Amino acid sequence: MINLKDHIRGIPDFPKPGILFYDIGTLINNGPAWRETVQRLTDVIRTGKPDILIGIESRGFLVAAPVAVALGIGFVMMRKKGKLPGATIAHCYTLEYGEDIIEVQEGMLKKGQRAVVVDDLLATGGTAAAAVALARRVGATVSEAAFIIELSFLEGRKKLDVPVSSLITYDH
Repeated sequence: MINLKDHIRGIPDFPKPGILFYDIGTLINNGPAWRETVQRLTDVIRTGKPDILIGIESRGFLVAAPVAVALGIGFVMMRKKGKLPGATIAHCYTLEYGEDIIEVQEGMLKKGQRAVVVDDLLATGGTAAAAVALARRVGATVSEAAFIIELSFLEGRKKLDVPVSSLITYDH
C-alpha cells in the first residue's frame, strides 16, 4: 500500500507568511499514488451509495471527477460567484475575515438526490459547510463529506453535521 503522505508537498509561507500549504500537485503528478488515492476515496464513498458527487472549486473538481467515473455517477461543480454559466443558485457564507459566495447551476442537483461533498482538503470547514447548506437548499440530501487531506488542528469537521472521511490527517 502506498503511503500517500509521501506524495504531499508542504510549501511554507503560501499563500501568506506563517501558512504551510499542503500541495496535492505532487500527488496528482505520480500516477500510481493518484490511482491509489482515487481508489481509496471511491471505496470510502461507495458504501454510502450516492447518486451524485459535489466537487468544490477548484481542486475538488480534480478529486470528484475520477471518483464519479469510478462509481458510474455524475458530479456537480460548486464554484465562486460568477464562474458558472447560465442560471445559478447562490449561497453566502461567513469566513473568518469576511464573506464569500458559492453557486451551483440551476437544475444540476435534484430534490432527494443522495449527494457527497468532495474536496481535496478540509481546513476550517467553512466552504464545505456552505456546500452542504447549498445542496440542502436545492433539495439534495448530503450523506457525507470526503477529503484527501484533513487539517485536524483547525477542527473543520466540527462545522459539518454529516460524517467526514479523510485519507490523510495532519494534526499540526
